[in-house]
Amino acid sequence: MNRRDLVRRMGAGLAALSVNNLASGHTLVKPKQRVFRIAHLTDVHMQPMVGAAKGFEKCLHHVQSLPDKPDLIINGGDAIMEAHGRGKDSVSRQWSLYQSVLRSENALPILSCIGNHDIWCKKETKVCFEAGRQWAMDEFQLAKRYYSIDRNGWHIIMLDSVQPKPDESWYTAHLDEDQFQWLEADLKATPVETPILVVSHLPILAACVFFDGDRFTSENWNIPARWMHSDTVRITNLFHKHPNVKAALSGHIHLVDRVDYNGISYFCNGAVSGAWWFGKYKQTAPGYALVDLFDDGSVENTYTQYV
Repeated sequence: MNRRDLVRRMGAGLAALSVNNLASGHTLVKPKQRVFRIAHLTDVHMQPMVGAAKGFEKCLHHVQSLPDKPDLIINGGDAIMEAHGRGKDSVSRQWSLYQSVLRSENALPILSCIGNHDIWCKKETKVCFEAGRQWAMDEFQLAKRYYSIDRNGWHIIMLDSVQPKPDESWYTAHLDEDQFQWLEADLKATPVETPILVVSHLPILAACVFFDGDRFTSENWNIPARWMHSDTVRITNLFHKHPNVKAALSGHIHLVDRVDYNGISYFCNGAVSGAWWFGKYKQTAPGYALVDLFDDGSVENTYTQYV
């Protein structure tokens, strides 16, 4: 058999295979396409000490030097080290340093949600809490503390996890009633064929919360509402009504995990600052997540070390 005969027979075989596939009801599957890439940077904890500014710069350089650059940065909250209980001058210095690094070292668009450390509250009252939250919103250039956007066929929802406690003992994690009703309406208004990504500072659902501190005492697991949403059941029940909710991102715990529940993947994505700029927190190194969104509604979340 010469080369020409071999090529002819191979072509005939492939044609027959295609015909047989069509006849048997099999169709060629189009490979999924990535439509959007996000760098999820959470828990930067900027402070004018321990090299935080240099560390944040290094992280931003790593993100922007990737061969396949992200389309967007999502700041998952706790951008500054500590606003609660600090003097106004101290908080201003933290914000000034955070903004200075962003201006000089970042060229990507950025979306933000509010973390508990971002809220200035000298006296633990609701009025003070709301004023401090507004300060954080101004720094993040947020018109609303919760909102949603559409990008490349995906719907992205940004939530506000951090709520003042009625007894004026700082904060707890849940959605206030106005926000929950807004979320219900937003999910209902999103076409069923549009996949949804949800972002919050505190985890809606996580496994790593069981490993942060002494959580097992007196034969009981104890997960405070400052570690994970206290309204997890209510939110996950709502998500279950909307199968186009595909994934949720969070930070806060400085640890990395993935929980798959009722068809939704919940990713807790570590911390840019690691152990508040002192290396690893437990087994988790400082890092950020690359979140790839695909046209078939699938999500790939990859935790990435930059040091």
